Amino acid sequence: MDSAEYERKIAHRFAAFDQDGNGYIDRADFNAAAARLLTEFGTTARCDKGQALYTGAEAFWQGMAGIADVDGDQRVTREEFVGGAVKRLRDNPERFAEIARPFLRAAIAVADSDNGGRASVAAVERALRVLGAGDEIAGIAAQSLDTDRDGQIAESDVMAAFAAYFTVIEPDA
Repeated sequence: MDSAEYERKIAHRFAAFDQDGNGYIDRADFNAAAARLLTEFGTTARCDKGQALYTGAEAFWQGMAGIADVDGDQRVTREEFVGGAVKRLRDNPERFAEIARPFLRAAIAVADSDNGGRASVAAVERALRVLGAGDEIAGIAAQSLDTDRDGQIAESDVMAAFAAYFTVIEPDA
């Protein structure tokens, strides 16, 4: 796939982060995502899981801003997001997943009803819906994350899928 095609496809991923649809990604988008997850799973912001989720959201925002906020205005435009993905992440998708790890780990913990370190497929599907995925996409995505088909999704599964989704665009995607 040529660079222009890659840029066009990665631009579609921007909307997943622009939670309020205002045309840019900022700290408020990450905080809003965290708040919605906590509400969905009946978790308070002040408990350990809630605090970890907000801390993870801040770390994720800082990492993204460091990669993509070219002009330093504490907002990532669609163009900055595409530029950041294309220039810095295409050859190293794991780097993007690593900046998301604290948030993803905390999101799994919030969705983990038995504190076993993994979340059920149904819980991950709920989380994906809350974060903006459509019903059908959320269901398919959650099922695909259960790589060993035991009904549970581990952090490592989420990390690999996250890196691939946001940085490696298949030709037919």
